[in-house]
Amino acid sequence: MQEIDRSKKYYAFDAHLPPHHHRAFIHHGGVEMDQETRIARGRTFLELHRAKRGFIMPNAWDPGSAVLLASEGFKAIGTTSAGIAFSLGKPDYNVRDARLSVSREEMLAVVRKIAEAVAIPVSADLEAGYGDAPEQVADTVRMAIDAGAAGGNIEDTDAEHGRLFDEGLAVARIAAARAAIDAAGGGFVLNARTDAFLLPGDDALNVAIRRANHFMEAGAHCVFVPGVTDLSRVATLAREIAGPLNIVVGLNEASASAFELIDAGAARISVGGSIARSVMALVRRSARELHAHGTVSYAGSQIPQHELNALFEGALRAKLSLPELSTAQ
Repeated sequence: MQEIDRSKKYYAFDAHLPPHHHRAFIHHGGVEMDQETRIARGRTFLELHRAKRGFIMPNAWDPGSAVLLASEGFKAIGTTSAGIAFSLGKPDYNVRDARLSVSREEMLAVVRKIAEAVAIPVSADLEAGYGDAPEQVADTVRMAIDAGAAGGNIEDTDAEHGRLFDEGLAVARIAAARAAIDAAGGGFVLNARTDAFLLPGDDALNVAIRRANHFMEAGAHCVFVPGVTDLSRVATLAREIAGPLNIVVGLNEASASAFELIDAGAARISVGGSIARSVMALVRRSARELHAHGTVSYAGSQIPQHELNALFEGALRAKLSLPELSTAQ
């Protein structure tokens, strides 16, 4: 494996506001996020990646789940394409028939609502950029920035052909995304994902490291390598990749420890659609119990109505700068 100069981490953010006080607004259904706020959230998000110890970033699929996750003290949240798709009654990932898939516009409409709902950075699951060409990826990143996201993932899987994009094209896609970010004034953490461990092929570890370092050179701020939870492999990835490492837990296992993965060198831990799928499992178990037995034992673990009312009212009041006078019942 190549030796990495750890002093050359690609952390440049280049987020500069104009010297005057012009404010460009991102419209969020009656609530507006100005350019300074968007960039400030992006800078805050980047600082989490620079910290000595990594952080955990759970994934939301709608404003309600986002507010609930934020209320538990997480410093940033991601979105989950799976959770969003399922909440819309659609399948997720590698859907060949466009009539059945979640469109870019549908996905980013939910990202916008989630970014509006919370006061912490939101990283958008942008899948493979909704197009193969670098220009299409750049357009998607621009749309995510307009939606108020503080960051986003871009995958390197050519889903139509079931393989990784050619390495040169994959790098060009990340470079185009970074150029779009810089043109918008920064404030967006680009997380380049390589699926080397998820697709058939030899030497996945070295392929992931090589592609990850090329992505960092192309302007990514972080690299995402799903399919790895083995601590020794995570330690190797963290050592050999010249930038922050994102690892996901909860995809196909329930035993991984986010804290142990951070100890092994991961800078960022996400959970993908695992919380959303767990919620769907609860809905199905509840439905089966009710249909088969007429009982509602599932109701014993519900969050009381008054707690949820207070939680969501508090979030709205904070967003709208209203007095903390509760009327929720």
